[in-house]
Amino acid sequence: MTNPPVAKYGSQKRNQTLSNFFVYFFLTLGAVIMIVPLWWMFISSLKTKGQFLMTQLSLAVPKAPQWTNYFKRVWEMDPQLQRGILNSIFIAVSTIVIGTLVSSLAAFSYSKLRFPGKNKLFLAELATLMIPFSIIMIPQFIIYSRIGWLDTWYPLIIPGMLGNVSMIFFLRQYMSGIPTSMIESARIDGAGFLRIFWSIMLPNAKPAIAAQGILWFMGSWNDYFAPSIYLNTPEKLTVQVMIAKLNAMYAIQTDYPLLLAASVIALLPVLIIFMVFQKQIIASVAMTGLK
Repeated sequence: MTNPPVAKYGSQKRNQTLSNFFVYFFLTLGAVIMIVPLWWMFISSLKTKGQFLMTQLSLAVPKAPQWTNYFKRVWEMDPQLQRGILNSIFIAVSTIVIGTLVSSLAAFSYSKLRFPGKNKLFLAELATLMIPFSIIMIPQFIIYSRIGWLDTWYPLIIPGMLGNVSMIFFLRQYMSGIPTSMIESARIDGAGFLRIFWSIMLPNAKPAIAAQGILWFMGSWNDYFAPSIYLNTPEKLTVQVMIAKLNAMYAIQTDYPLLLAASVIALLPVLIIFMVFQKQIIASVAMTGLK
């Protein structure tokens, strides 16, 4: 005769095994769906024009990979491509370094300081996340044109230096979990708010700040819409806008492997950063959600 508790345990274990199977199956399926286009883009960039047109949907590595597409031809295609990469790096880094500091200070103020209207001001900032960029695009363009910012990097850098609302929200959630007693002890010892932020809050929030900064860099690097609106001079274009212009030029010549090679080069910095820091990014988001 079967022992009921044992039978119940065996049934639960089978259900758990079946549940795990479906979870891993769909996760694997999702990973394949995400990876296959990247793999196709990479192996297609190693083909000649003729090979690409004959084997467009092939996922196999070509017998004679055209590494010259990466090391020679793509740079000959447009000598300004390297300049576009440097422009994107400068815009992203200059925005994120100052913008992260400002966002961290704002998050510290919202999480630990007391001042009139704090919650209302925070909710007002969060409300701006609900406004699509397409709605404010024309007013911003008019304002920037009247103050002489068109065809400069100012519209891409200055607003970001004033802080990132998404980053402020996540850092506020993270900093709210840091014990207030540490701040009170520092205040008793005579430390000011800036000293408390620099010596206590900033070191404790480093994982969250680093993760949010990396995500911000990835978003800034991949930004195409704003640079395409504000920039016109070829020497000032970012790498994403430059690749789009090359696409319009070389797609007529069906030299798709060369365009794909340029796209892979533009993708590499973001891909490398995410692969190196993916644990910090996932851990920070998970901890922020728990807090």
